[in-house]
Amino acid sequence: MKKVSAVLISCALVFGTALAGCGKDDNPGSTAGTSPGSETKAKILLYNNLKEPTSLDPPIGFDMASYDILNNAMEGLTRLGKNQTPEPAVAKEWKMSPDGKTYTFTLRDTKWSNGDPVKASDFEFAWKRMLDPKLASPAAPLAYIFEGAEAYNSGKGSADDVKIKATDDKTLEVKLAQPSPWLISMVANPAFFPVHKATVEKNPKWAGEAATIMSNGPFKITEWKHDSELKMVKNENYWDAGAVKLTGVTFKMVNDSNTEYQLFQSGELHTSAVPSDMSDKLFAENKVKVEDSAGTYFYRFNTTMKPFDNVNIRKAFAMAVDRQKIVDLVTKQKQKPAEGFVSFGLKEPSGNDFRKAGGTLVKFDAAEAKKLLEKGMAEAGYKTLPEVTLTYNTNDLHQKIAQTLQAMFKENLGVDIKLANKESKVLTDEQKKLQLQLSRSSFLPDFADPINFLDGYQTGNPMNRTGWSNAQYDKLIKDAYSEPDDTKRFKLMHDAEKLLMDEMPILPLYFYSSAYLQSDKVDGIVRHAYGYIDFKWADLK
Repeated sequence: MKKVSAVLISCALVFGTALAGCGKDDNPGSTAGTSPGSETKAKILLYNNLKEPTSLDPPIGFDMASYDILNNAMEGLTRLGKNQTPEPAVAKEWKMSPDGKTYTFTLRDTKWSNGDPVKASDFEFAWKRMLDPKLASPAAPLAYIFEGAEAYNSGKGSADDVKIKATDDKTLEVKLAQPSPWLISMVANPAFFPVHKATVEKNPKWAGEAATIMSNGPFKITEWKHDSELKMVKNENYWDAGAVKLTGVTFKMVNDSNTEYQLFQSGELHTSAVPSDMSDKLFAENKVKVEDSAGTYFYRFNTTMKPFDNVNIRKAFAMAVDRQKIVDLVTKQKQKPAEGFVSFGLKEPSGNDFRKAGGTLVKFDAAEAKKLLEKGMAEAGYKTLPEVTLTYNTNDLHQKIAQTLQAMFKENLGVDIKLANKESKVLTDEQKKLQLQLSRSSFLPDFADPINFLDGYQTGNPMNRTGWSNAQYDKLIKDAYSEPDDTKRFKLMHDAEKLLMDEMPILPLYFYSSAYLQSDKVDGIVRHAYGYIDFKWADLK
Protein backbone atom coordinates (compact mmCIF):
# COMPACT_ATOMS: atom_id res chain seq x y z
CA MET A 1 0.00 0.00 0.00
CA LYS A 2 2.58 0.99 -1.95
CA LYS A 3 0.54 0.78 -2.57
CA VAL A 4 0.85 0.76 -4.56
CA SER A 5 3.39 0.54 -4.33
CA ALA A 6 5.85 0.44 -1.92
CA VAL A 7 4.15 1.96 0.89
CA LEU A 8 6.01 2.73 4.06
CA ILE A 9 3.88 1.39 6.85
CA SER A 10 4.47 2.04 10.43
CA CYS A 11 4.68 -1.50 11.62
CA ALA A 12 5.30 -4.94 10.29
CA LEU A 13 2.92 -6.29 12.85
CA VAL A 14 0.04 -4.76 11.03
CA PHE A 15 0.96 -6.89 8.04
CA GLY A 16 2.29 -9.90 9.71
CA THR A 17 0.13 -10.35 12.73
CA ALA A 18 -2.49 -7.75 13.41
CA LEU A 19 -4.69 -7.70 10.36
CA ALA A 20 -7.88 -8.22 12.35
CA GLY A 21 -9.92 -6.49 15.01
CA CYS A 22 -12.46 -7.90 17.33
CA GLY A 23 -15.38 -6.85 19.27
CA LYS A 24 -17.37 -6.45 22.38
CA ASP A 25 -19.72 -3.79 23.64
CA ASP A 26 -17.69 -0.59 23.60
CA ASN A 27 -20.00 0.73 26.27
CA PRO A 28 -21.30 -2.23 28.30
CA GLY A 29 -24.46 -0.41 29.25
CA SER A 30 -25.33 0.78 25.76
CA THR A 31 -28.32 -0.47 23.81
CA ALA A 32 -29.48 -0.18 20.25
CA GLY A 33 -33.17 -0.73 20.73
CA THR A 34 -35.87 0.75 18.56
CA SER A 35 -38.72 0.57 21.04
CA PRO A 36 -39.31 -0.33 24.72
CA GLY A 37 -38.89 -4.03 25.25
CA SER A 38 -36.97 -4.56 21.99
CA GLU A 39 -33.58 -3.26 23.07
CA THR A 40 -30.55 -5.21 21.87
CA LYS A 41 -26.93 -4.98 22.87
CA ALA A 42 -24.78 -2.92 20.53
CA LYS A 43 -22.29 -4.93 18.48
CA ILE A 44 -19.16 -2.79 18.56
CA LEU A 45 -16.10 -4.48 17.12
CA LEU A 46 -12.79 -3.33 18.61
CA TYR A 47 -9.75 -3.37 16.36
CA ASN A 48 -6.20 -2.16 16.89
CA ASN A 49 -5.10 0.00 13.95
CA LEU A 50 -1.69 0.49 15.63
CA LYS A 51 -1.38 4.15 14.71
CA GLU A 52 -3.04 7.33 13.50
CA PRO A 53 -3.95 7.16 9.81
CA THR A 54 -1.70 9.21 7.57
CA SER A 55 -4.76 10.69 5.87
CA LEU A 56 -8.37 9.69 5.24
CA ASP A 57 -8.32 11.52 1.92
CA PRO A 58 -8.29 8.44 -0.40
CA PRO A 59 -5.46 9.42 -2.77
CA ILE A 60 -3.30 10.79 0.06
CA GLY A 61 -3.40 8.11 2.81
CA PHE A 62 -1.91 5.35 0.65
CA ASP A 63 -0.84 3.08 3.51
CA MET A 64 -2.43 0.34 5.56
CA ALA A 65 -3.10 2.44 8.64
CA SER A 66 -5.22 4.75 6.48
CA TYR A 67 -6.71 2.29 4.02
CA ASP A 68 -7.91 -0.25 6.59
CA ILE A 69 -10.15 2.53 7.90
CA LEU A 70 -11.16 3.87 4.48
CA ASN A 71 -12.01 0.40 3.20
CA ASN A 72 -14.78 0.23 5.79
CA ALA A 73 -15.98 3.82 5.57
CA MET A 74 -16.03 4.11 1.78
CA GLU A 75 -16.45 2.01 -1.34
CA GLY A 76 -15.40 2.08 -4.97
CA LEU A 77 -16.83 0.74 -8.19
CA THR A 78 -15.90 -2.78 -7.07
CA ARG A 79 -15.20 -4.39 -3.71
CA LEU A 80 -13.10 -7.44 -2.93
CA GLY A 81 -15.49 -10.15 -1.85
CA LYS A 82 -15.20 -12.92 0.73
CA ASN A 83 -13.40 -15.09 -1.82
CA GLN A 84 -10.82 -12.34 -2.55
CA THR A 85 -12.15 -11.58 -6.05
CA PRO A 86 -13.64 -8.21 -7.08
CA GLU A 87 -17.43 -7.96 -6.99
CA PRO A 88 -19.87 -5.25 -8.12
CA ALA A 89 -20.15 -2.46 -5.56
CA VAL A 90 -21.08 1.11 -6.51
CA ALA A 91 -20.95 -0.19 -10.08
CA LYS A 92 -23.61 -2.83 -10.63
CA GLU A 93 -22.09 -3.90 -13.94
CA TRP A 94 -19.45 -3.03 -16.54
CA LYS A 95 -18.60 -3.75 -20.15
CA MET A 96 -15.24 -3.99 -21.89
CA SER A 97 -14.57 -3.22 -25.52
CA PRO A 98 -13.18 -6.01 -27.76
CA ASP A 99 -9.69 -4.47 -27.70
CA GLY A 100 -9.70 -4.38 -23.88
CA LYS A 101 -9.02 -0.64 -23.77
CA THR A 102 -12.45 0.88 -23.01
CA TYR A 103 -14.54 0.11 -19.94
CA THR A 104 -18.05 1.39 -19.30
CA PHE A 105 -19.29 1.19 -15.71
CA THR A 106 -22.99 1.47 -14.84
CA LEU A 107 -23.63 2.72 -11.29
CA ARG A 108 -26.40 1.48 -9.02
CA ASP A 109 -28.48 3.82 -6.81
CA THR A 110 -26.17 4.61 -3.90
CA LYS A 111 -25.92 7.48 -1.44
CA TRP A 112 -23.37 9.45 0.52
CA SER A 113 -23.76 9.48 4.28
CA ASN A 114 -25.55 12.83 4.02
CA GLY A 115 -28.15 11.38 1.64
CA ASP A 116 -26.78 12.84 -1.60
CA PRO A 117 -26.61 10.41 -4.53
CA VAL A 118 -23.20 9.03 -5.51
CA LYS A 119 -22.71 10.06 -9.13
CA ALA A 120 -20.38 9.00 -11.89
CA SER A 121 -19.05 12.55 -11.80
CA ASP A 122 -17.82 11.90 -8.22
CA PHE A 123 -15.53 9.23 -9.65
CA GLU A 124 -14.37 11.38 -12.55
CA PHE A 125 -13.61 14.22 -10.13
CA ALA A 126 -11.84 11.92 -7.65
CA TRP A 127 -9.64 10.14 -10.18
CA LYS A 128 -8.60 13.30 -12.00
CA ARG A 129 -7.96 14.94 -8.63
CA MET A 130 -5.64 12.03 -7.74
CA LEU A 131 -3.71 12.80 -10.93
CA ASP A 132 -3.55 16.55 -10.32
CA PRO A 133 0.18 17.32 -9.94
CA LYS A 134 -0.70 19.97 -7.34
CA LEU A 135 -2.12 17.27 -5.05
CA ALA A 136 1.08 15.19 -5.33
CA SER A 137 -0.74 11.95 -4.56
CA PRO A 138 1.64 9.01 -4.00
CA ALA A 139 -1.05 6.79 -5.54
CA ALA A 140 -1.14 8.68 -8.85
CA PRO A 141 1.11 6.24 -10.78
CA LEU A 142 -1.53 3.56 -10.32
CA ALA A 143 -3.79 5.54 -12.62
CA TYR A 144 -1.24 5.84 -15.41
CA ILE A 145 -3.07 3.04 -17.22
CA PHE A 146 -5.68 5.64 -18.23
CA GLU A 147 -5.06 7.45 -21.48
CA GLY A 148 -3.59 10.91 -20.81
CA ALA A 149 -3.07 10.25 -17.08
CA GLU A 150 0.71 10.18 -16.95
CA ALA A 151 1.05 13.31 -19.07
CA TYR A 152 -1.34 15.21 -16.81
CA ASN A 153 0.31 14.03 -13.59
CA SER A 154 3.78 14.93 -14.90
CA GLY A 155 2.70 18.42 -15.93
CA LYS A 156 2.76 17.74 -19.66
CA GLY A 157 -0.98 17.53 -20.21
CA SER A 158 -4.30 18.70 -18.83
CA ALA A 159 -7.16 17.12 -16.91
CA ASP A 160 -9.29 17.34 -20.05
CA ASP A 161 -6.86 15.02 -21.82
CA VAL A 162 -7.43 12.24 -19.28
CA LYS A 163 -9.91 9.76 -20.72
CA ILE A 164 -12.11 9.41 -17.64
CA LYS A 165 -15.60 10.73 -18.28
CA ALA A 166 -19.01 10.63 -16.62
CA THR A 167 -21.37 10.52 -19.59
CA ASP A 168 -24.34 10.84 -17.24
CA ASP A 169 -25.04 10.43 -13.51
CA LYS A 170 -24.97 6.62 -13.74
CA THR A 171 -22.33 5.98 -16.42
CA LEU A 172 -18.55 6.24 -16.19
CA GLU A 173 -16.43 5.58 -19.27
CA VAL A 174 -12.66 5.13 -19.13
CA LYS A 175 -10.16 4.56 -21.92
CA LEU A 176 -6.88 2.82 -21.20
CA ALA A 177 -3.49 3.51 -22.70
CA GLN A 178 -3.08 -0.28 -23.02
CA PRO A 179 -5.08 -3.34 -21.96
CA SER A 180 -4.82 -3.77 -18.18
CA PRO A 181 -6.37 -7.03 -16.98
CA TRP A 182 -6.01 -5.96 -13.35
CA LEU A 183 -8.30 -2.88 -13.71
CA ILE A 184 -11.42 -4.39 -12.09
CA SER A 185 -9.38 -5.50 -9.08
CA MET A 186 -7.48 -2.22 -8.88
CA VAL A 187 -10.55 0.03 -8.70
CA ALA A 188 -11.50 -1.74 -5.45
CA ASN A 189 -8.41 -0.10 -3.92
CA PRO A 190 -9.14 2.92 -1.67
CA ALA A 191 -7.03 5.18 -3.91
CA PHE A 192 -9.88 4.89 -6.45
CA PHE A 193 -12.74 5.64 -4.08
CA PRO A 194 -15.02 8.51 -5.05
CA VAL A 195 -15.08 11.75 -3.08
CA HIS A 196 -18.00 14.10 -2.53
CA LYS A 197 -17.09 16.95 -4.86
CA ALA A 198 -19.00 19.73 -3.07
CA THR A 199 -17.43 18.81 0.28
CA VAL A 200 -13.90 18.65 -1.09
CA GLU A 201 -14.17 21.94 -2.93
CA LYS A 202 -15.71 23.71 0.05
CA ASN A 203 -13.27 22.51 2.70
CA PRO A 204 -9.65 21.54 1.83
CA LYS A 205 -9.33 19.97 5.30
CA TRP A 206 -12.48 17.87 4.95
CA ALA A 207 -10.67 14.56 5.59
CA GLY A 208 -9.12 15.64 8.87
CA GLU A 209 -12.08 15.40 11.25
CA ALA A 210 -15.01 13.05 11.77
CA ALA A 211 -17.58 15.82 11.41
CA THR A 212 -16.55 16.69 7.84
CA ILE A 213 -15.76 13.27 6.34
CA MET A 214 -18.33 12.03 3.82
CA SER A 215 -18.78 8.24 3.58
CA ASN A 216 -20.46 5.90 1.11
CA GLY A 217 -19.39 2.53 2.59
CA PRO A 218 -20.72 0.08 5.19
CA PHE A 219 -19.84 2.41 8.09
CA LYS A 220 -19.54 6.13 8.71
CA ILE A 221 -17.07 7.89 11.01
CA THR A 222 -18.64 9.54 14.03
CA GLU A 223 -15.71 10.31 16.34
CA TRP A 224 -11.97 10.71 15.88
CA LYS A 225 -9.70 11.27 18.86
CA HIS A 226 -6.42 11.77 17.07
CA ASP A 227 -3.62 9.33 17.97
CA SER A 228 -6.04 7.53 20.28
CA GLU A 229 -9.11 6.04 18.62
CA LEU A 230 -11.61 6.41 15.78
CA LYS A 231 -15.22 5.30 15.96
CA MET A 232 -17.59 4.23 13.19
CA VAL A 233 -21.24 3.26 13.18
CA LYS A 234 -23.26 1.40 10.60
CA ASN A 235 -24.12 3.62 7.62
CA GLU A 236 -27.90 3.46 7.18
CA ASN A 237 -27.49 4.97 3.69
CA TYR A 238 -25.19 2.18 2.45
CA TRP A 239 -26.74 0.38 -0.54
CA ASP A 240 -26.07 -3.06 0.98
CA ALA A 241 -26.81 -2.15 4.61
CA GLY A 242 -28.73 -5.40 5.08
CA ALA A 243 -25.45 -7.32 4.89
CA VAL A 244 -23.88 -5.28 7.72
CA LYS A 245 -24.41 -6.98 11.08
CA LEU A 246 -22.24 -4.80 13.34
CA THR A 247 -23.51 -1.69 15.09
CA GLY A 248 -20.08 -0.14 14.68
CA VAL A 249 -16.31 -0.46 14.78
CA THR A 250 -13.82 1.25 17.09
CA PHE A 251 -10.25 1.56 15.81
CA LYS A 252 -7.69 1.78 18.62
CA MET A 253 -4.17 3.16 18.04
CA VAL A 254 -1.76 1.17 20.19
CA ASN A 255 1.67 0.83 18.58
CA ASP A 256 3.14 -1.82 20.87
CA SER A 257 2.57 -5.55 20.51
CA ASN A 258 2.86 -6.35 24.24
CA THR A 259 0.37 -3.64 25.20
CA GLU A 260 -1.97 -4.84 22.47
CA TYR A 261 -1.77 -8.40 23.81
CA GLN A 262 -2.52 -7.19 27.35
CA LEU A 263 -5.60 -5.36 26.07
CA PHE A 264 -6.69 -8.55 24.34
CA GLN A 265 -6.19 -10.53 27.54
CA SER A 266 -8.23 -8.05 29.56
CA GLY A 267 -11.09 -8.01 27.06
CA GLU A 268 -10.45 -4.49 25.76
CA LEU A 269 -9.56 -5.93 22.37
CA HIS A 270 -10.79 -9.16 20.90
CA THR A 271 -7.94 -9.75 18.50
CA SER A 272 -4.25 -9.21 18.96
CA ALA A 273 -0.88 -9.59 17.39
CA VAL A 274 1.20 -12.52 18.61
CA PRO A 275 4.04 -11.17 20.78
CA SER A 276 7.28 -12.75 19.61
CA ASP A 277 8.35 -13.72 23.14
CA MET A 278 5.11 -15.72 23.56
CA SER A 279 4.90 -17.05 20.02
CA ASP A 280 6.18 -20.57 20.72
CA LYS A 281 3.78 -21.06 23.63
CA LEU A 282 0.73 -19.67 21.83
CA PHE A 283 1.38 -21.65 18.65
CA ALA A 284 1.90 -24.80 20.70
CA GLU A 285 -1.45 -24.22 22.40
CA ASN A 286 -3.15 -23.83 18.98
CA LYS A 287 -4.38 -20.37 19.91
CA VAL A 288 -2.95 -18.64 16.83
CA LYS A 289 -4.84 -18.29 13.56
CA VAL A 290 -2.68 -18.01 10.43
CA GLU A 291 -3.92 -16.93 7.01
CA ASP A 292 -2.29 -16.18 3.70
CA SER A 293 -1.20 -12.60 3.27
CA ALA A 294 0.82 -10.65 0.73
CA GLY A 295 3.56 -8.09 0.69
CA THR A 296 7.18 -7.76 1.67
CA TYR A 297 9.11 -6.47 4.69
CA PHE A 298 12.33 -4.93 3.40
CA TYR A 299 14.96 -2.22 3.70
CA ARG A 300 15.87 0.43 1.14
CA PHE A 301 19.48 1.26 0.26
CA ASN A 302 20.13 4.89 -0.66
CA THR A 303 22.10 4.34 -3.87
CA THR A 304 23.08 8.02 -4.00
CA MET A 305 24.82 7.90 -0.61
CA LYS A 306 28.13 6.23 0.24
CA PRO A 307 28.83 3.37 0.62
CA PHE A 308 25.63 2.09 -1.01
CA ASP A 309 26.33 3.79 -4.32
CA ASN A 310 28.38 0.63 -4.97
CA VAL A 311 26.35 -2.38 -6.11
CA ASN A 312 28.71 -5.00 -4.67
CA ILE A 313 28.55 -3.41 -1.21
CA ARG A 314 24.75 -3.46 -1.42
CA LYS A 315 24.81 -7.11 -2.45
CA ALA A 316 27.24 -7.92 0.37
CA PHE A 317 24.87 -6.48 2.97
CA ALA A 318 21.92 -8.35 1.46
CA MET A 319 23.82 -11.66 1.36
CA ALA A 320 24.98 -11.26 4.98
CA VAL A 321 21.39 -11.57 6.30
CA ASP A 322 20.10 -14.95 7.45
CA ARG A 323 16.40 -14.45 6.74
CA GLN A 324 15.40 -17.86 8.06
CA LYS A 325 16.77 -16.95 11.49
CA ILE A 326 14.82 -13.69 11.46
CA VAL A 327 11.47 -15.41 10.88
CA ASP A 328 12.27 -18.36 13.17
CA LEU A 329 13.81 -16.53 16.11
CA VAL A 330 12.68 -12.89 15.92
CA THR A 331 9.27 -12.44 14.26
CA LYS A 332 8.00 -15.99 14.95
CA GLN A 333 4.83 -15.57 12.90
CA LYS A 334 5.33 -18.33 10.30
CA GLN A 335 6.45 -15.87 7.63
CA LYS A 336 8.41 -17.04 4.60
CA PRO A 337 11.95 -15.70 4.06
CA ALA A 338 12.02 -13.41 1.02
CA GLU A 339 13.97 -14.98 -1.84
CA GLY A 340 12.91 -12.17 -4.17
CA PHE A 341 10.71 -9.10 -3.92
CA VAL A 342 7.38 -10.39 -5.29
CA SER A 343 5.56 -12.46 -2.67
CA PHE A 344 3.65 -15.71 -3.11
CA GLY A 345 0.05 -16.06 -4.31
CA LEU A 346 0.20 -14.61 -7.83
CA LYS A 347 -0.64 -17.08 -10.57
CA GLU A 348 0.95 -17.11 -13.99
CA PRO A 349 -1.03 -18.01 -17.16
CA SER A 350 0.37 -21.54 -16.82
CA GLY A 351 -1.03 -21.81 -13.30
CA ASN A 352 2.40 -21.66 -11.65
CA ASP A 353 3.02 -19.34 -8.73
CA PHE A 354 5.09 -16.33 -9.85
CA ARG A 355 7.41 -16.57 -6.85
CA LYS A 356 8.06 -20.28 -7.28
CA ALA A 357 8.70 -19.84 -10.99
CA GLY A 358 11.07 -16.94 -10.30
CA GLY A 359 13.22 -19.02 -7.97
CA THR A 360 15.75 -17.85 -5.39
CA LEU A 361 17.05 -14.40 -6.31
CA VAL A 362 18.50 -13.40 -2.93
CA LYS A 363 20.12 -15.77 -0.43
CA PHE A 364 22.26 -15.95 2.71
CA ASP A 365 25.95 -16.71 2.11
CA ALA A 366 28.34 -15.19 4.66
CA ALA A 367 31.51 -16.23 2.81
CA GLU A 368 30.34 -14.77 -0.49
CA ALA A 369 29.12 -11.63 1.30
CA LYS A 370 32.65 -10.99 2.63
CA LYS A 371 34.12 -11.40 -0.86
CA LEU A 372 31.59 -8.96 -2.32
CA LEU A 373 32.31 -6.43 0.43
CA GLU A 374 36.05 -6.62 -0.27
CA LYS A 375 35.42 -6.25 -3.99
CA GLY A 376 33.11 -3.29 -3.50
CA MET A 377 35.50 -1.54 -1.13
CA ALA A 378 38.35 -1.99 -3.63
CA GLU A 379 36.20 -0.57 -6.43
CA ALA A 380 35.28 2.45 -4.29
CA GLY A 381 38.82 2.92 -2.97
CA TYR A 382 37.87 2.36 0.67
CA LYS A 383 40.36 1.14 3.24
CA THR A 384 37.69 1.62 5.89
CA LEU A 385 34.00 1.42 5.14
CA PRO A 386 32.17 4.75 5.62
CA GLU A 387 29.96 4.86 8.70
CA VAL A 388 26.57 3.20 8.16
CA THR A 389 23.36 4.08 10.00
CA LEU A 390 20.32 1.82 9.78
CA THR A 391 17.05 3.64 10.47
CA TYR A 392 13.76 2.03 11.47
CA ASN A 393 10.40 3.48 12.49
CA THR A 394 9.54 3.32 16.17
CA ASN A 395 8.05 -0.03 17.15
CA ASP A 396 9.21 -2.90 19.34
CA LEU A 397 9.34 -5.51 16.55
CA HIS A 398 11.11 -3.17 14.12
CA GLN A 399 13.68 -2.55 16.85
CA LYS A 400 14.31 -6.26 17.38
CA ILE A 401 14.75 -6.83 13.66
CA ALA A 402 17.11 -3.84 13.38
CA GLN A 403 19.21 -5.14 16.29
CA THR A 404 19.35 -8.58 14.66
CA LEU A 405 20.55 -7.07 11.38
CA GLN A 406 23.16 -5.08 13.29
CA ALA A 407 24.47 -8.31 14.85
CA MET A 408 24.47 -10.15 11.50
CA PHE A 409 26.42 -7.40 9.75
CA LYS A 410 28.97 -7.50 12.57
CA GLU A 411 29.27 -11.29 12.57
CA ASN A 412 29.16 -11.92 8.83
CA LEU A 413 30.86 -8.80 7.44
CA GLY A 414 32.87 -7.50 10.38
CA VAL A 415 31.01 -4.18 10.00
CA ASP A 416 29.76 -2.11 12.93
CA ILE A 417 26.63 -0.10 12.08
CA LYS A 418 24.63 2.40 14.08
CA LEU A 419 20.90 2.23 14.69
CA ALA A 420 18.45 5.13 14.69
CA ASN A 421 14.69 5.16 15.16
CA LYS A 422 12.22 7.77 13.95
CA GLU A 423 8.47 8.21 13.96
CA SER A 424 6.86 6.78 10.86
CA LYS A 425 5.91 10.07 9.21
CA VAL A 426 9.38 11.52 9.78
CA LEU A 427 11.08 8.42 8.38
CA THR A 428 8.89 8.46 5.28
CA ASP A 429 9.57 12.13 4.64
CA GLU A 430 13.34 11.72 5.02
CA GLN A 431 13.28 8.58 2.92
CA LYS A 432 11.56 10.44 0.08
CA LYS A 433 14.21 13.14 0.28
CA LEU A 434 16.99 10.49 0.12
CA GLN A 435 18.36 11.56 3.49
CA LEU A 436 18.72 8.05 4.96
CA GLN A 437 21.41 5.46 4.16
CA LEU A 438 19.60 2.22 4.94
CA SER A 439 16.00 2.40 6.12
CA ARG A 440 13.06 0.12 6.88
CA SER A 441 10.13 -0.21 4.51
CA SER A 442 7.10 -2.34 3.83
CA PHE A 443 5.17 -3.03 0.68
CA LEU A 444 1.56 -4.15 0.60
CA PRO A 445 0.24 -4.66 -2.94
CA ASP A 446 -2.68 -2.66 -4.21
CA PHE A 447 -3.92 -5.31 -6.60
CA ALA A 448 -3.09 -8.90 -7.47
CA ASP A 449 -0.52 -8.62 -10.23
CA PRO A 450 3.32 -8.73 -10.07
CA ILE A 451 3.53 -5.43 -11.93
CA ASN A 452 2.26 -3.75 -8.78
CA PHE A 453 5.36 -4.89 -6.87
CA LEU A 454 7.77 -3.97 -9.62
CA ASP A 455 6.69 -0.71 -11.23
CA GLY A 456 7.62 1.39 -8.19
CA TYR A 457 11.33 1.11 -8.99
CA GLN A 458 11.15 2.85 -12.32
CA THR A 459 13.27 5.97 -12.64
CA GLY A 460 11.49 8.90 -11.01
CA ASN A 461 8.63 6.87 -9.55
CA PRO A 462 7.64 8.50 -6.23
CA MET A 463 7.60 5.07 -4.58
CA ASN A 464 11.22 4.35 -5.52
CA ARG A 465 12.91 6.19 -2.61
CA THR A 466 16.31 4.62 -3.33
CA GLY A 467 17.78 6.94 -5.95
CA TRP A 468 18.27 3.87 -8.16
CA SER A 469 17.80 4.30 -11.90
CA ASN A 470 18.24 1.71 -14.63
CA ALA A 471 17.20 2.24 -18.25
CA GLN A 472 16.94 -1.48 -18.95
CA TYR A 473 14.63 -1.94 -15.97
CA ASP A 474 12.48 1.00 -17.06
CA LYS A 475 12.08 -0.56 -20.49
CA LEU A 476 11.14 -3.96 -19.09
CA ILE A 477 8.37 -2.40 -17.00
CA LYS A 478 7.19 -0.24 -19.89
CA ASP A 479 7.10 -3.26 -22.20
CA ALA A 480 5.26 -5.32 -19.59
CA TYR A 481 2.57 -2.66 -19.34
CA SER A 482 2.01 -2.65 -23.10
CA GLU A 483 2.36 -6.39 -23.79
CA PRO A 484 -1.07 -7.91 -24.57
CA ASP A 485 0.19 -11.52 -24.45
CA ASP A 486 0.11 -12.55 -20.79
CA THR A 487 2.77 -15.26 -21.17
CA LYS A 488 5.19 -12.75 -22.65
CA ARG A 489 4.15 -10.15 -20.09
CA PHE A 490 5.03 -12.44 -17.19
CA LYS A 491 8.41 -13.23 -18.77
CA LEU A 492 9.16 -9.50 -18.88
CA MET A 493 8.22 -9.18 -15.20
CA HIS A 494 10.46 -12.09 -14.23
CA ASP A 495 13.33 -10.42 -16.10
CA ALA A 496 12.60 -7.16 -14.29
CA GLU A 497 12.59 -8.77 -10.84
CA LYS A 498 15.87 -10.58 -11.58
CA LEU A 499 17.48 -7.29 -12.64
CA LEU A 500 16.14 -5.59 -9.51
CA MET A 501 17.71 -8.26 -7.32
CA ASP A 502 20.96 -8.19 -9.32
CA GLU A 503 21.25 -4.45 -8.70
CA MET A 504 19.90 -4.74 -5.13
CA PRO A 505 18.62 -1.21 -4.39
CA ILE A 506 16.44 -2.93 -1.78
CA LEU A 507 17.08 -5.63 0.83
CA PRO A 508 14.09 -8.00 1.12
CA LEU A 509 13.70 -9.80 4.47
CA TYR A 510 10.44 -11.76 4.52
CA PHE A 511 6.97 -12.10 3.05
CA TYR A 512 4.05 -11.35 5.33
CA SER A 513 1.64 -13.76 6.89
CA SER A 514 -1.47 -12.93 8.86
CA ALA A 515 -1.07 -14.51 12.30
CA TYR A 516 -3.33 -13.32 15.09
CA LEU A 517 -5.29 -14.16 18.21
CA GLN A 518 -9.04 -13.72 18.07
CA SER A 519 -11.95 -14.10 20.44
CA ASP A 520 -14.39 -16.86 19.59
CA LYS A 521 -17.12 -14.22 19.79
CA VAL A 522 -15.91 -12.73 16.49
CA ASP A 523 -16.92 -14.05 13.10
CA GLY A 524 -16.90 -12.93 9.47
CA ILE A 525 -13.88 -10.61 9.35
CA VAL A 526 -12.34 -10.79 5.89
CA ARG A 527 -8.60 -10.28 5.65
CA HIS A 528 -7.72 -9.75 2.03
CA ALA A 529 -4.30 -11.04 1.01
CA TYR A 530 -4.21 -8.46 -1.79
CA GLY A 531 -6.30 -5.77 -0.18
CA TYR A 532 -7.37 -4.41 3.19
CA ILE A 533 -9.30 -5.62 6.20
CA ASP A 534 -13.06 -5.71 5.74
CA PHE A 535 -15.69 -5.63 8.49
CA LYS A 536 -18.68 -5.49 6.15
CA TRP A 537 -19.60 -9.11 6.88
CA ALA A 538 -18.27 -9.30 10.46
CA ASP A 539 -20.46 -10.22 13.41
CA LEU A 540 -20.26 -10.64 17.19
CA LYS A 541 -21.93 -13.56 18.90
